[in-house]
Amino acid sequence: MQHLEVNRNIRLEALHLSMAPVIFETIDRDRAYLKQWLPFIATTHKLADTEAFIRSVLHQPQNRRDEVFSIWFKNEFAGLIAFKDTDWMNRKTELGYWLAEKMQGKGIVTACVEKLIGYAFRKLKLNRIQIKTAVGNRKSAAVPKRLGFRFEGIERAGEKHNEKYFDLEIYSLLKTDELAI
Repeated sequence: MQHLEVNRNIRLEALHLSMAPVIFETIDRDRAYLKQWLPFIATTHKLADTEAFIRSVLHQPQNRRDEVFSIWFKNEFAGLIAFKDTDWMNRKTELGYWLAEKMQGKGIVTACVEKLIGYAFRKLKLNRIQIKTAVGNRKSAAVPKRLGFRFEGIERAGEKHNEKYFDLEIYSLLKTDELAI
């Protein structure tokens, strides 16, 4: 998939190398804001780091590749959203996302996640989607709560960040839950 319309203001585009400059510029500009919750910010120092990330995604075999999308709000780059650690045998995946600071509070991530729920269940034929958020990251945790995901518990020390570990809240939605919404 190359392009997915979320609504009249938001679209998702499949990640490609030509996006590296705008992604890196956004990370670099919003570094202080993003580093609070995103461990990869500490290792993203130059454009080549973002290019290496994109190449690592694109070099995965097509049938094993997790889909990563750039988010565009009114034709301006807003952030990334991705399926992560997809387990095709068990038909489950995780969604991860981040937004530029100035794009916060516009309902962008909620709309994107809602669109990708349908895509995951209907097109990819998955059964389970989970979202993990660091304990204390209220903005990120509001998204699965708003969309009817169930809180399953805490993954203790689930993510390393700046030489310490964050506990992660785990939310899930099953295909049968989604059909009831």
